[in-house]
Amino acid sequence: MDENNDAIIIKSAETDEELCGRGYVHCTAWQEAYRGIVCDRWLDTMTVEATTARARKFPENTLVAKDKDKVVGFAVYSPSRDEDLPDAGEVDAIYVLSEYYGCKVGYRLMNEAISRLSEYDTVFVWVFEANERAIRFYHRYGFEFDGAKKQWTLGTPVDIVRMVKKINR
Repeated sequence: MDENNDAIIIKSAETDEELCGRGYVHCTAWQEAYRGIVCDRWLDTMTVEATTARARKFPENTLVAKDKDKVVGFAVYSPSRDEDLPDAGEVDAIYVLSEYYGCKVGYRLMNEAISRLSEYDTVFVWVFEANERAIRFYHRYGFEFDGAKKQWTLGTPVDIVRMVKKINR
C-alpha cells in the first residue's frame, strides 16, 4: 500500500480493467467487512467472477480509487431508488479494501460521489444495522438515521437502515 494518499486517484471507471478491479474490491471488501454481520456461508459463496460480471453489467456512475494501477476502492451513485425520497441522490455502494482503511480513500470517494450528485439537496445510503464501522464513517460524514429500515435475506435475514445527509450549499 502506498502511504502517500496523494498517490491514490479518484476517477470514473472507464476501462474493463477498472471494472474488473471494482469486482475484486466488491467481493473482497464484503468478505473482509461483513463477517459476523452477514451469514458466513453466504459470504463464502461470493466470487470475484460474479461481482465482476455485475460491475460490467452496471458500469454507469462508478468511481474507482486507484493506487497506481490497482483499484483499491469504489463507489456507485445514482438518483434515488426509494419512492419515499424521490428527489434525493443515493450512494448505492462504497467499498475500500481493508488494507486502505484509515487512508481517507472512503472519504475521498464519498466527496466525489456527492459532488456528482450536486443537483440534490439530500443524499442517502443504506447500511447494515450491525456494521458499526461504516455507521461511524457515515456519522462523521454528517449522515443521520431517518428511521427507514428493511430486511434482506443473505443466507439469513439481515437488517439494513437508511442514513440521510442534507447538503448545505
